[in-house]
Amino acid sequence: MTAPHTAPPGYRDAPLTDWHPDRPVDFAEAEEFLRACYAELPKLGPVEPRLAVVREQIAALGTYTHTHAELVHGARMAWRNASRCIGRVYWRSLTVLDRRQHRVPDQIFDDLVSHLHMATGEGHNRGKLRAVISIFGQAVPGRPVTRLWNDQLIRYAGYRGDDGMTGDPQYEQFTSAVTKLGWTGKGSAFDLLPIVLQTGDGEPRLYELPESAVLEVPLAHPEFGWFAELGLRWHAVPAIANLRLSIGGVDYPLAPFSGWYMGTEIGARNLADAHRYNQIPVVAARLGLDTSSESTLWRDRALVELNRAVLWSFERAGVRVTDHHSESRLFLTHVERERRAGRDTPADWTWIVPPISGGLTPVFHRYYTEADQRPNFYLDRSAQQLSLTGLPQVTVPAQRTSPERRTPADPAAAVCPITGRSGPMPDPVPELLPADQDFSPDVDPSPAYADPEATVPIPAGPAPAPITAEPVPARKRGLRRLLG
Repeated sequence: MTAPHTAPPGYRDAPLTDWHPDRPVDFAEAEEFLRACYAELPKLGPVEPRLAVVREQIAALGTYTHTHAELVHGARMAWRNASRCIGRVYWRSLTVLDRRQHRVPDQIFDDLVSHLHMATGEGHNRGKLRAVISIFGQAVPGRPVTRLWNDQLIRYAGYRGDDGMTGDPQYEQFTSAVTKLGWTGKGSAFDLLPIVLQTGDGEPRLYELPESAVLEVPLAHPEFGWFAELGLRWHAVPAIANLRLSIGGVDYPLAPFSGWYMGTEIGARNLADAHRYNQIPVVAARLGLDTSSESTLWRDRALVELNRAVLWSFERAGVRVTDHHSESRLFLTHVERERRAGRDTPADWTWIVPPISGGLTPVFHRYYTEADQRPNFYLDRSAQQLSLTGLPQVTVPAQRTSPERRTPADPAAAVCPITGRSGPMPDPVPELLPADQDFSPDVDPSPAYADPEATVPIPAGPAPAPITAEPVPARKRGLRRLLG
């Protein structure tokens, strides 16, 4: 639902969300999303029959299932509404991988590897990154949730030893947690952390990413040969993994989303921040800068050269990256497009303005709407805690009994609010698109700012038995059809 005067959770001082997977879907939120979705995609037909089916499903099960078309467009709308992302001009080109039927951890991990291969590109396309989201099973009342511990699919370990810190200090606790689970790192500055998957109260499972799935770029400098001696590198694909995707009241706790880097994210944050790799003093020393006073601006000079190295190295390696000046102008292009479409563009100024040369970019000199527009992505307190420390809070739904171990007499078993029937909820079955309909992204009206991935096809969804969007039958017949 659109809440125009409500700051998004986590926006500036707004607290992160406390979310529980047993919360039933609010039909009003479902209706608002479906009306917006069907208005933006006229090929879907009238929305009223679909609303009737959704109302019946929510009444019986506490949730409903999205069609493949609704899932694809809902994910794109969520990116469009993500107030902290400066790269939303490309939202129409998002490739959506429908993985809702995949629940076995080994299969989920294989899907995550496939996600990275697709996002990175293969063969002669390796480095031509594209925006990809993989959406796994939705939260269903009474069913345990599968989560990733990782905040991103690709992160580097952090080790504290007698000689200080090696690697990424931000992941020192996470590294310690996975080490206790049996993982052994090499102890280098850029050890890839394992993927950790956990379903409900089951044991967490560790998986090592194959080298072929992770493209890394060694960093050098266009002028200073010594820069390569620092041994710095960074991975090509930022793949956020711990945000909950919410579409029309339905929550997807496992929906990793990847794009490509703006150079400052690496050069002005990951490698520069004092609590991360802290390379500014190192670069300043190699440059021979006067560090005796802040007024010499030695930090600024070192920061610029570090960012030059990132952009130059990625471009030389043929890996997609963008600079903060270009992306700032494209963001204002997005704002104008949305204005022409009659939509506001929510934005967190503190995230949209780049961390270097902010006043030189056009996004600095204006204010933006602060709104919690949905669909959207949310960082929950429990997910943040898990991704930083590997230690779940008591509110994480890992302590609930799995459906396979419940009996009909178990009070935790799912209960239909209308019939009172108890028992495990059936798997939500996504609906398929008619084979003759095309839901490819809209062609951009302005050739000068055409989205480079606008012709990427939508991958086909799975092929389970569809739930037809027919008018709601009599109540008894409808409940029999829904509950099986």
